[in-house]
Amino acid sequence: MAQGASGRAGPGWLKEAVFYQVYPQSFKDSDGDGIGDLPGLTEKLGYIEELGANALWINPCFESAFHDAGYDVSDFMRIAPRYGNNEDMRALLREAHGRGMRVLLDLVAGHTSVEHDWFRRSMRGEPGYAGRYIWADDVWERFEGVGGVLGSINGFCERGSCATNFYSTQPALNYGFAKPTKPWQSAVDSPEATASREALKDVMRFWLEMGCDGFRVDMAHSIVKADRGKRETIRFWRGIRAFLDREFPEAAIISEWGDTRQALRAGFHMDFLLHFGAGRYNDLFREKPFFCKAGGGDASRFAEGYAAMSAGGKGLICIPSSNHDMPRIARLLDTEDLKLAFAFLLSMPGAPFIYYGDEIGMRFLEGLPSVEGGFERTGSRSPMQWDGSLNAGFSSGRPQDLYIPIDADPARPTVKAQMDDPGSLWREVQKLIAVRRRHEALQNDSPIEFLYARPGECPLVYRRGSGAGAITVALNPSGRPVSFEAGGLGAEGARVICFTGRSPAFEGGAVTLPPCSGAFLSRR
Repeated sequence: MAQGASGRAGPGWLKEAVFYQVYPQSFKDSDGDGIGDLPGLTEKLGYIEELGANALWINPCFESAFHDAGYDVSDFMRIAPRYGNNEDMRALLREAHGRGMRVLLDLVAGHTSVEHDWFRRSMRGEPGYAGRYIWADDVWERFEGVGGVLGSINGFCERGSCATNFYSTQPALNYGFAKPTKPWQSAVDSPEATASREALKDVMRFWLEMGCDGFRVDMAHSIVKADRGKRETIRFWRGIRAFLDREFPEAAIISEWGDTRQALRAGFHMDFLLHFGAGRYNDLFREKPFFCKAGGGDASRFAEGYAAMSAGGKGLICIPSSNHDMPRIARLLDTEDLKLAFAFLLSMPGAPFIYYGDEIGMRFLEGLPSVEGGFERTGSRSPMQWDGSLNAGFSSGRPQDLYIPIDADPARPTVKAQMDDPGSLWREVQKLIAVRRRHEALQNDSPIEFLYARPGECPLVYRRGSGAGAITVALNPSGRPVSFEAGGLGAEGARVICFTGRSPAFEGGAVTLPPCSGAFLSRR
């Protein structure tokens, strides 16, 4: 099943982008207070560049009450003091651009903190702000049956009840209802909804004019309420995309949506394949993962659905190694498995996203107390492990002051140890990124065709690109050797571009992959 991975005009830099996701609280602490910050990230840009990534996604770093780790924003136009200030962000953007790197910020478009000035003014019913959020006069209103609303705030003020998007401290901004049925529900083209949309554009303009290169949009699917088919939500984001194309044509937007077909139709340049939604991500890396010798996951279901998810080839489907909301990829995979998983991640269409620390196999820390609303997700947010010094090189502060405890295992992986080891996971990821960036067939918008993806079987084989420059990727995560007919890539016709694990063997028209190995092949 062949399909193109692109077809919609977008920023040219996306073609070769390899993203590195930074959770700023946990990446590098420059001032010893136990919390990572922007100067610390700026200091480590050289490390990210050496790995081979040329783009960043930074989780929310704006002023916040931090009831939800920064996803409860109290001022969209001010860097949280724990991370530095706006000048530190300007310096980070300048340094990143000087290295040829792009930077996406995390845009929490659907809600704010209860501490945001907009909400305080809305509580008082001030003109221009009274309708910025979704208010019902009845203090007992629970917003039941209203899609995209997850709760309510009541008893907090005299206005009544206010809808929330996630936690009770995150009031939902009012972008309207697809089909208003009650007096307190605004239409999508109402003055209230229009004002919210224009305020969002102002936030985006502020950071884009400072130099950021776009946004990852949190909960992008939930903007318009009671929108069962997402028709009005799609129309909303197409309007935002038109604004960007007009004023900031080099800016990129990527969505957290859960349905790539809808997200790409909505005008996003990229959408994530995630652990929720229809993408079958869990078949690859979670639950019974395909990329695990003892896993039992089925890659055929992923292959079957991939073409349908591509929305006719418009936009990029991005597959992350992990992120801040899911267990780390190393939870069920050992180092041998991880190398093969990265061979997959770094040879698929769409921009790859590497979650900080996954490139060294950082572990998911089970049973940590919840920090800033993380709950079970806290185990994926522990500090970066740089070396064997105090606090694994993350911070000079006291261990008890760290944002989240460091992995206490003396055998924890570190950047220094892996950079010193030519056979490490870090070195394998670095190699694979270099191969991807060197070959046009492996880049983000090159087409893919699955050649071998059978239920319950290995290998997984697919072709990237077309014509003489095409590259065939063959992956065998099982604990036994497997063979497949190579279609002209046998003993006489194949060139091995690179391999993971052990090199393949050729006999006649067949290729044999050793246990837990993979190869990138092209015609001679």
